[in-house]
Formats: sequence, structure tokens, C-alpha cells
Amino acid sequence: MFGIRAGAAFDGDRAIPGGALVLLDGVRIAGVKPGTAPAPDGCEVLEVPGGTVLPGLVDAHVHLCADGTDGTLDRIHEPSEDGMQAVISQSLRTHLAAGVTTVRDLGDRRFAVLEWRAATHDAGYPAVLASGPPITSAGGHCASMGGEAAGEEQLRAAVRERAARGADIVKVMTSGGFATAGTQVMLCQFAQDELEAVVDEAHAAGLPVTAHAHGLPAVQMAMAAGVDGIEHCSFLTDKGIVQSAEDLARLAAAGIAVCPTVGFAGVPSPTSNARAVLERQGVTIEQVIEMRQRRVGEMHAAGVRVVSGTDGGVARTKPHGMLPLSVAALVAGGVSTAAALATATSLAAQVCGLGDRKGRLRAGYDADLLIVDGDPVAGIAALSRPLAVFASGRRLAGVA
Repeated sequence: MFGIRAGAAFDGDRAIPGGALVLLDGVRIAGVKPGTAPAPDGCEVLEVPGGTVLPGLVDAHVHLCADGTDGTLDRIHEPSEDGMQAVISQSLRTHLAAGVTTVRDLGDRRFAVLEWRAATHDAGYPAVLASGPPITSAGGHCASMGGEAAGEEQLRAAVRERAARGADIVKVMTSGGFATAGTQVMLCQFAQDELEAVVDEAHAAGLPVTAHAHGLPAVQMAMAAGVDGIEHCSFLTDKGIVQSAEDLARLAAAGIAVCPTVGFAGVPSPTSNARAVLERQGVTIEQVIEMRQRRVGEMHAAGVRVVSGTDGGVARTKPHGMLPLSVAALVAGGVSTAAALATATSLAAQVCGLGDRKGRLRAGYDADLLIVDGDPVAGIAALSRPLAVFASGRRLAGVA
């Protein structure tokens, strides 16, 4: 048995007064005791009086096949099979070093992440959930990943293929995207009955559906189709973000999980699609980022199930391992630090279908833990200062 005694602790929902002694027994948490409790006889204890122990983080939106450079999605077809497997492995190691012990990949190249997961690997990686290539329209957003489909018959067949290959979730591109030139972020890529066919087929196979949606019409289409989640959920129009109280109430009432993918590692260089939107609206990228954070804060305040995810890997300002910055962006938008931490621990695990074993400091749960320098409940910047990371009870080498 091994113990971690930290001066502060966050259990996935709230801070634990006085810190905690977390006991690990192999790959599971054996118990969580008050910070002053004695350790069992013979139990080695890692003492971190100035640190905080919390559940390993869950990034609910990554692209492991992308290498974190600008234009990576345009080049995603270039690496060989072995080269792509190497990109995936490196992406995962970067996440783990930042304290992310579970990722949800929402768009790979031709099932490469599912193939990576099926291969034999050691325990030094995060747990991986995956969608396979996102279902998109002919020539649509991220078509280079291999998920093009047109018409109800092809769409249903695409869902069945993902189920047969062991996907955990179906990702569908309801609108165009900023990273794919020629697509329209304000417009829908499918008809309403086509999206409903995707949802129907996925639910029949026992799979949830999450929809990429930037434009207001695409967000409303996704809600009407009965999706389980919406990625980005930007509510964009030519006049800016139009996020009505009525639409937020619909999202909250339906229990739809929204992963807004806020947060950047620096100021992004707008793509051609993004520049066109900025010019039409007469705003700067900095103004849009600030406005988006506030709107997501309002979304959370309205009772919408907001979870943290990064879109990690798709650009230099969206690198792998930046989840602490996404959590901080929620705080900047008005979400409390404890609630923001929950979006990347207990709530994210629940939305990913892992709420019975990940995302909490609780006996019987997976021994996925993050120890940081300082207290992120008192100041969210502490989340970006990892001292140690444990995945399935194994301490990550190379973290102080």
C-alpha cells in the first residue's frame, strides 16, 4: 500500500478541509482519510504539505493524431501508419505530464486511435476513449480524416462501422469548422432528418452522439435531433454570439453536455475562415476570446452541463496538455474554481461514461491522481504546476 498526504485536497466536487491522506492499493484507491490521520503500518507515504491532491484530469476533447502545429489537420494524411502511431503516443505522454489521466479523442485519421488502443502498451499512458473519424459531409469539416458520408443510408452505415470497430462515441460535424478552408461555420452540413438518423442509429447501438456545432442553426439542429453532447456550442451568427436564455434552458433541461473548448496557449493566428468571421463582425480575436469566456460562464450559470476539453493538438495555441488553461478560461468567464475543477474531473468523467470509477477521490475508484504545487481552489494557476501524476497507481517518471 502507498499513501499520499497533501496539505489540501479536492475530491472531484469540493475541497476537503484540512487536506487528505489518499491510500493506494495497486490500481485502485483504497481509502481517503483526513489529512492528519495516521498511515497504516508499513505504508510508504509521499508527504506534500504545500500541495494539493486531486483526481487525475479528464480532457473531453482532443485530437491525438494532430501534432499541435498550425495546419496540422491539413497534413493529417501525410504520416505513415507507424508515424501516426508515434504521434498518438507522444500526444498522450504530453497529456499525462500535465496531469491528464483520461482523454476523449473526438476525431482521428481512419480509426488510427482505435488501432493504437487495440495494440499492446505499457501503463504509462492516459486512458483513451475514441470516436474514430468524425462523420462529416462530402468535402466537409475534417473530411481529410476519412469520415465523409452523404444521405441517410451512408450515415447509418458510418455509425454501424464505428460501433463495429469499438468506438465509445459518435462524433458528427453538424456545422463547418474554422480549421477547414471552404467550409461554412455558420451553416449546417446535414439536413435535420440526416442528423436524426445518426442519433437514432447510434442510440440503437448503445453509443452517445456529440455534435460539432459553431453556428446558431447547427446548435439548434443538434438540440432538436436529441444529441447527447455539443462540442464548441458557439451560438455564432454574422452579428456575433447570440446565446438566448431560451436556448440555454433547452440545453439544461435536456441534460446535453457542452464541451466549449475555451482557452488558448497564446493568441491564435486566425485561419482564413476565422478571419472572414472577424471581418464581418468587426471584432478582434482577443475580443472574441474574452466574449466567448463570458458566454460560457453564463451557460454554466444557467445550469448547462459544461465539461472541460481543449481541442488539443489542432494548432500551436491548442497544444496537447493544455487542459489547465481551459479550466482557467472557465474561471476567467465567471465559473468558481471548485466548479471549474469539477468540469475536468467528476463531471467530465461522468459525461465520458466513466463516472463510476474515475474523476473522484473515492475508495474503489481508479488510482488516477494529480498532485500540484499550491491550492487550485484558492488560485486556479496552481493547476498548471504538477508535482506528481499517478495513472492506475503508477507514478509517472520524470515528474518531480
